[in-house]
Amino acid sequence: MAVFRIERFTSLPAADAWRRVTDWERHGALVPLTSVTVPTGLPTRIGTVFVARTGLGPLAFDDPMEVVRWTPPAAGRAGLCRLEKRGSVVLGRAAIDVYPTDSGSHVVWVEEVRVRFLPRWADPVVASAGRRAFARVLDRLLGGTGRRGSQAGDVTVT
Repeated sequence: MAVFRIERFTSLPAADAWRRVTDWERHGALVPLTSVTVPTGLPTRIGTVFVARTGLGPLAFDDPMEVVRWTPPAAGRAGLCRLEKRGSVVLGRAAIDVYPTDSGSHVVWVEEVRVRFLPRWADPVVASAGRRAFARVLDRLLGGTGRRGSQAGDVTVT
């Protein structure tokens, strides 16, 4: 499996960072050639399924994900989200954790993915590409326009 981890510190309160990083449809607006739908409807809860459709025309594929743990942050407690990827092309899991800090919040995003039809020796390439792509998306989700020091919250890359 390809595994990657992304961490960000932001001045956003944990509840605000949580709302941003778990806004599934907004993810689709930030990932090239991707749209996201939530066929089970909102609000998100355990059992919510959302589907990221990536590609063009006949070269597109669906990446369905199910929320298997959903604990929003509250009263100094971290927010924890666990996703299972159950597609015909992408399999695996993701963990999105949002920890409150004295100056805002700390977001940790970990992906473990397997891309069918790719040999296991390609996992480091998949992990590197995933880390870069998801880091950009996470920065934009947390920073609004993706610029440091935006009114939406300062983002520090670690």
